[in-house]
Amino acid sequence: MSRQTRMGTMKRWLSVWLVAAIIAAIAGCGGGSPGDTAADPALAGNGNGNEGKEQAEQAPLNLTIMLPIFKTNYPKDDGPVVEEIEKRTNSNIHFEWVPNASYADKFNITLASGKLPSIIYVGDVKAPSFVSAAKSGAFWEVGPYLQQFPNLSGANPVIMENSSIEGKNYGIYRGRVLGRNGIAFRKDWLDNVGLETPQTVDDFYSMLKAFKEQDPDKNGQNDTYGMVLVKWTGQWASGFDTIKLWFGTPNKWGVVDGKLVPEHQYPEYVEALKFMKKLYDEKLINSDFAVMDSAKWVDPIVNNKAGVIVDVVDVGARIDDKIHAALAKEGKDEPDRHYIDVLGGVTGADGKLHTLPTSGFAGILAIPKSSVKTEEELMRVLGFLDQLNEPEMQTLLNFGLEGIHYNPVGEFVEPIKDTVKLESEVEGLNQMLGFIPEDRAKKVKQTPLRIKQTEVQKANEEFIVTNPAESFISTVYSQKGQQLDNIINDARIKFIVGQIDEAGLMSAFDVWRKTGGDDLVKEMNDLYSQVKP
Repeated sequence: MSRQTRMGTMKRWLSVWLVAAIIAAIAGCGGGSPGDTAADPALAGNGNGNEGKEQAEQAPLNLTIMLPIFKTNYPKDDGPVVEEIEKRTNSNIHFEWVPNASYADKFNITLASGKLPSIIYVGDVKAPSFVSAAKSGAFWEVGPYLQQFPNLSGANPVIMENSSIEGKNYGIYRGRVLGRNGIAFRKDWLDNVGLETPQTVDDFYSMLKAFKEQDPDKNGQNDTYGMVLVKWTGQWASGFDTIKLWFGTPNKWGVVDGKLVPEHQYPEYVEALKFMKKLYDEKLINSDFAVMDSAKWVDPIVNNKAGVIVDVVDVGARIDDKIHAALAKEGKDEPDRHYIDVLGGVTGADGKLHTLPTSGFAGILAIPKSSVKTEEELMRVLGFLDQLNEPEMQTLLNFGLEGIHYNPVGEFVEPIKDTVKLESEVEGLNQMLGFIPEDRAKKVKQTPLRIKQTEVQKANEEFIVTNPAESFISTVYSQKGQQLDNIINDARIKFIVGQIDEAGLMSAFDVWRKTGGDDLVKEMNDLYSQVKP
């Protein structure tokens, strides 16, 4: 049995016993009724989330927070920024940082254990494990409480609906730009190989090919390739989830003759996979993409090994900053030059741009009833999250301490060049931010690249491909979704790397249908029939 097969089997078994374990854990914690006594007296408070004198009179709020981390370094509990957060919020915080590439697995294991932190990041609100847990009462429904807080009360109603489960919100959403996804690429490499910014899929392919074959970094060695993919990149490999749209594939579900059809049943989906296989076969993408840690995603770009990332557009400026920092250490930096450029996407056969939207949020921060047992405790935790959304707190979590991690330059902030210090003391803390009612932090200087990023993200909104089943909660998917997703994910990876051919791909799609896919399609169409225009 292959390692992939064993992992798929383990995940399928996990989904089976997960719900039972969650329900047992809920029963063990007494259901979290408002009358429960707090297990930790330090969590007791007045329940109104107010700051000032009332907060100072309370014992510090003890919090354990589980978050994803995208770097190999991360802020420690006793770091200067964490200590400042604790001081301002009257709290004691312990972070459980989890590498983003393995976060989904760690989340499910933690959920099944019943030993949950005070606040836990949920990357996929519609994941079967979380839906089952939430509907079983494992998490607080926070929606009814938000109006009592000055910042959280400003939550966007549309995003609240998108992040809900059957109209109920089991966490605080983390707001994001709707048209955020796109392409970042080495502009200096593109100039070196004599190409223009790609406009079509063929142009995009030509860029990747040139980045491999035409010595784009001009070091005289055959040591570069086109695009970096990693184990986690969005939904499964956001590179693919964006690229498939260029070929006319829908976003998860499409509509044919008034009926919902899953994306992988479209011929355009297979065409997109054939394109990815071509990139793999020609070594235009990294051969280890299925296991590469997303914490190292940008490293090949910064280190002159690869030239393209298909992800969020704003990754471009972050990569550009890292390239500048690396060159500055060598005394070779050109401060006024941008090494990275960005675009929203490229056009396919229909000549139109199709971009992958966010849902207006990137996961939620959920509050388990097993660790936050009473309404009184819940109000203090919500008060903590509310306070983080004050403008000065958003700046603190984004950039750190003035004079230590950044310096003010007029109305802007200028981060220090010490990337190791920033990673080990600041970066990652903004994973706690909901940006509710909006992003009110100070900004870095709006360079031409950052201005362009904002323009691209705004322009993308005109071309987004929406998921018509975005808000549906399926009973079938709650029970079998993880297994069904594994069938498709495993098949497309195997197809890209050549372990199965197109007949094998179709066979896997047939297994999906017989394993519960047909039932899922029927149920989703039943739900769609109730709301379709």
